[in-house]
Amino acid sequence: MSSIPASAFLALALILFCIGLYGALTKKNTVIVLISIELMLNAVNINLVTFSKYGLNPSITGQIFALFAICVAAAEAAVGLAILISLYRSKKTVNIDEIDTMKN
Repeated sequence: MSSIPASAFLALALILFCIGLYGALTKKNTVIVLISIELMLNAVNINLVTFSKYGLNPSITGQIFALFAICVAAAEAAVGLAILISLYRSKKTVNIDEIDTMKN
């Protein structure tokens, strides 16, 4: 087994998730909000890998699921960035308060 305890990984995941949650709820820049959501997804991936390695029945299932989540997060980031670029081209801002309408 590893010399690093599972609680260290879980604490790291908790810290990353809290930073991401804080950024997603308080920041006005849409790019920062997107990055904060990615931080929260990475915290979940750390938890998945930790529980797959240190859980009651260690197996590779959690790691495979984390890899699947990384792929979904990459696709989500690409779609999110495309939407942000489109909004920036039409509104000329990335401030979330100024992009609160779907009208042009």
